[in-house]
Amino acid sequence: MDDKELKATLGRYKRIAVVGMSKDPQKDSQRIPLYLKNAGYEIIPVNPTATEIAGMKAYKSLSEVPFDFDIVQIFRPSEAVPPVVDEALKTKAKVIWMQLGIINEEAAERARMAGRIVVQDRCMMVEHRRLLPDQRKK
Repeated sequence: MDDKELKATLGRYKRIAVVGMSKDPQKDSQRIPLYLKNAGYEIIPVNPTATEIAGMKAYKSLSEVPFDFDIVQIFRPSEAVPPVVDEALKTKAKVIWMQLGIINEEAAERARMAGRIVVQDRCMMVEHRRLLPDQRKK
């Protein structure tokens, strides 16, 4: 995906279900979603071991989220991505975003074939800062 497409994706879609969002404020899997929340995105924590993360209601799985979301942001090991993508494909999510260091070509191809936008091995916070610096809150 080139920068123009990435910028359009970040600018268009604002409701993010974060699979693997951590309860630990020191981990990137909490720090990055909270940065995005501060930048104006709606964050939906998805973690099977939490009922609340950083003051937000957490859901055990994507299928338990009772409303639509635009992006599925994945903070899970690469080998754990396929079932997450399979569950995401049952939703109306437009984008599957695998964080920096997370790559699963097989799952990515399934998502592309289902008409989803796929981003792999990129940090959403880094890309937001780089491509949409004016949208950051002070």
